[in-house]
Amino acid sequence: MSDHYDAFAMSPVPPPGPDAVAPEPFRGIYGMPAFVTIPTSDLAASLDFWTRGLGFFELFGIPGRLVHLRRWAFQDVLLVAAADVPEQAPAMSFSFACVLGEVDSVAEACRALRPASVDGPRDTPWNTRDLEVITPENARIVVTAAKPFDPDGEEARNLAAVGITPPAPGRDADGVDNGEHA
Repeated sequence: MSDHYDAFAMSPVPPPGPDAVAPEPFRGIYGMPAFVTIPTSDLAASLDFWTRGLGFFELFGIPGRLVHLRRWAFQDVLLVAAADVPEQAPAMSFSFACVLGEVDSVAEACRALRPASVDGPRDTPWNTRDLEVITPENARIVVTAAKPFDPDGEEARNLAAVGITPPAPGRDADGVDNGEHA
């Protein structure tokens, strides 16, 4: 018996693959397990960039004070009115999952709105394709997509080097069949 909960049962993130389809935007109300709050001195400009560039939608707003944005379930951002914002992006970033088919379109959309705002996309040693975006509020956002896992690839060797052995195809780390989440 496993002590691990099958988090795929509640995660909106689909299994990685070149044909993975992003879930529909989630418009329901729930107790947010985590969210990011970003101060902005221009709510309208921030809302425009986050919706047209990063693919979020406005769940609701309090005029002149706050905009609650969302993409998928559990991807919540609160833009809050502030007198000023930091002059440069912090080293810290906040990451949002997407599917591989979204990375290039998000990069293009953000570059169209703010040409110097995008770095990447680039592949990582931990098997994702990441796009770093600096928003109008100077927030550092990473849009990240899992790549299909190649058990014979460099990423598998990177994981093995730190003691992480991937499960056999179709099985979790405890050897239990996990069906579609392999």
